[in-house]
Amino acid sequence: MTGALVGEELVLPCADGTLAPYRLGEPAGYEPVSTPLRNRVFYAAAHVVCNPLVTWGPGGRANVDWEATLAYRHHLWSYGLGVAEAMDTAQRGSGLDWATSRELIRRSVAEGKAVGGRIACGAGTDQLDAGRSYSLEQVLEAYLEQVAFVEGQGAAAIVMASRALAGAASDPDDYRRVYDAVLSQASRPVIIHWLGPMFDPALAGYWGSDDLDAASALVLDLVADHSDRVEGIKISLLDAGREAAMRRLLPEGVRMYTGDDLNYPSLIRGDDQGASDALLGIFDPIAPAAAAALRALDAGAPQRFDEILVPTLPLARHVFQQPTYHYKVGIVFLAYLNGHQG
Repeated sequence: MTGALVGEELVLPCADGTLAPYRLGEPAGYEPVSTPLRNRVFYAAAHVVCNPLVTWGPGGRANVDWEATLAYRHHLWSYGLGVAEAMDTAQRGSGLDWATSRELIRRSVAEGKAVGGRIACGAGTDQLDAGRSYSLEQVLEAYLEQVAFVEGQGAAAIVMASRALAGAASDPDDYRRVYDAVLSQASRPVIIHWLGPMFDPALAGYWGSDDLDAASALVLDLVADHSDRVEGIKISLLDAGREAAMRRLLPEGVRMYTGDDLNYPSLIRGDDQGASDALLGIFDPIAPAAAAALRALDAGAPQRFDEILVPTLPLARHVFQQPTYHYKVGIVFLAYLNGHQG
């Protein structure tokens, strides 16, 4: 939003069908500062900019505006945030096919290396055709292919939850066998992503149980057994209490990355038993505020952290309201409003 609009009055629609005036205020003015953030690791799950001049439909190859897409990664890096590439925020599993994801990862990692930007990339099983059944061995091979590709580009892998595995696994032991093999063969520590069914209904009962206590116990055992291969775990369950409880039980040195786009300020601020790092879709549109808030923590000013980040919650809760998996529309719309894409 440009400064020329400050003080102008807009007429906005309300939920009850009426219209209300809204006067634009002064922008916060958070300036890019690319020096590393110290107290926490912050990743923004970055969106992809599609070419608006090319026709594209379901089942076709995604048409990416590479210049605008990569420019947005540089925008995130300019504030000191890391980029979580080729995740669900980038329409992974919802139109961004594996062939295009490979190209996105290759290009983004190269851009990150050029500017010293932190980057980690999603590795899943989406080269397997949706709607078909697969064996555990086929799912494992798909995971290994993608992890190897990401690591071959020089990035850390984010091991994404797999729809194919959810369909192939018959019990918790099947999940353990696949994840044990993936982690054992990773060449560097990975981030495990547990994506809840509110983000993808096909992942209901992930880890082999609808009982979240049982599923959490399995995940904690898995991480404990492979703590040398797990840099962190991202929990996207929108359950702040569960995330904090699991965080306290992680092995020393393993990070808890909050994926809770509804409760992130308190989880990042933490308590006397620890704090979460962050890997969030909402950090894509609010990167300047997120970076400024963490720099306040770096400066020993937790009150200022709250003053900056807590007011972003109403926006985040609107973007991630149910049905949650449509949040990507809001992310892209905010990028448009902020002048990052046409």
